[in-house]
Amino acid sequence: MTTGIRWRDAVEQALYGPGGFYLRPEGPGGHFRTSVHASPLYAQAVAELLTRVDRALGHPGTLDFVDVGAGRGELTQGVLRMLEPATAARVRAYAVERAERPTGIDAAVEWTAEIPADINGLLFANEWLDNVPVDVAEVDENGIAREVLVHEDGTETLGQPLAPGPDSEWLARWWPLGDEPGNRAEIGRPRDEAWARAAGAVRRGLAVAVDYAHGREHRPPFGTLTGFKEGRECRPVPDGSCDITAHVALDACACDGAVLLTQREALQALGIPAGRPPLALASTDPAGYVRALARAGEAAELTARGGLGDFGWLLQPVGIAPQALLVDVPDHEEQ
Repeated sequence: MTTGIRWRDAVEQALYGPGGFYLRPEGPGGHFRTSVHASPLYAQAVAELLTRVDRALGHPGTLDFVDVGAGRGELTQGVLRMLEPATAARVRAYAVERAERPTGIDAAVEWTAEIPADINGLLFANEWLDNVPVDVAEVDENGIAREVLVHEDGTETLGQPLAPGPDSEWLARWWPLGDEPGNRAEIGRPRDEAWARAAGAVRRGLAVAVDYAHGREHRPPFGTLTGFKEGRECRPVPDGSCDITAHVALDACACDGAVLLTQREALQALGIPAGRPPLALASTDPAGYVRALARAGEAAELTARGGLGDFGWLLQPVGIAPQALLVDVPDHEEQ
């Protein structure tokens, strides 16, 4: 058996190294279903949020939309289709992804591996932070927190005790492990730093991170590191054959002025209700009723308790008030 390495290094190689999972032609959509793939209503909600950011910024000549962790550009293109033509004409769209540009992407979309600087608009990161690699710590039989090392076949061993420093300080503040043997945690410091860099690129506007999340008072005692392959959860093996992911401590990522919501709360604020259409519509407009019923089903999936609706939304405003983004106020009423 090969010598084990830290999970952060193993995941970086497995996801983004040569032949890595996220560099494959089929992309994430070939293996699992995100909110982006569940319904075009998600792109509609993000387009509505971009429209509200545009209004809060005073309708600038150029409005940036930056899709971080863009997959194969599904959300980027969906948002552009949902915008009013006059707004879409001012949008400068970026799809940030480390994989090669896929065929069929609108030529107006800039495909880039790096988050652009000086963003004036909306940066939106859907299920990006959960794939920022992190290290794992576990408490041994003597109550000491140690690094978890992983081998090529996914088996683990415990390494050295965590040394004093940034990682141990992060755990003490955000995910105290105690001394119960077997307790585990994913050390989220690299995600905090990645989000600070991403949000820091916004000069005016809004940065949003959406992800599987948990708060400090409800951290899972044994961590959340897992794999996904072909639509199913699987054992996390860092050989490039599967996605490797872990829930995000979004509360640790949040900077001053941030707002934390569930996806259910955010989408409802953006005009995506999950209620069924009135039954009377079936008599007056049967086709319309069927369309409305399908829309309600999709909205229900996006906002479901115990499912996508429990995802966390982290809103980081820069130079605008976040409250104004969660209430639909037509332009002629905003004086």
